[in-house]
Amino acid sequence: MIEADEVAANRELRRAVIIVALANLAYFGIEFIVARKIGSVSLFADSVDFFEDASVNLLIAVGLGWSRKLRARAGMAMALILLAPAVAFVWTAWQKFHTFAPPEPWALSGTGLGALIVNLACAFLLARFQHHKGSLTRAAFLSARNDAAANVVIMFAGGVTMFWHSAWPDLVVGIGIAIMNADAAREIWQAAKSGVLG
Repeated sequence: MIEADEVAANRELRRAVIIVALANLAYFGIEFIVARKIGSVSLFADSVDFFEDASVNLLIAVGLGWSRKLRARAGMAMALILLAPAVAFVWTAWQKFHTFAPPEPWALSGTGLGALIVNLACAFLLARFQHHKGSLTRAAFLSARNDAAANVVIMFAGGVTMFWHSAWPDLVVGIGIAIMNADAAREIWQAAKSGVLG
């Protein structure tokens, strides 16, 4: 009976994380396109975060039936894959320092609001699984919840840019989000390496 309950719980968890992964992947595309169009460093950094969250949730979905060793290897591979968008962010930030053109503030705040809605919906969906066995499941919930704070700051940066026509608010917020993304990738790598990824 306990085994049947566990199978049912895993099935519900897999369904939830697949929905969250698809939502994150879809908004990654939207935010990436808007970031490129208006030249926003903070939106680009946040789009990387959506890609990261999509990857974590997909890993949970496909790794539920895997051995701990196989999940650890997949987690290490994912941490390395996440370096690619991080490098792209550095290039985008470098270009911004050269042009120093501020992004369109309404598009910046509006896209940040959309990201906030997606992250809150994902956090709500994952809330019931935050104590499910495995550190990645709780990490996915905490990530979605904490990302909402970054989205509020992006909206604030858009508001500041409306009154202060400068690239600094977007740059500062973007760099802050990029640092959080790098730290998340490091934590995934360390969890995988120590064998606690699950």
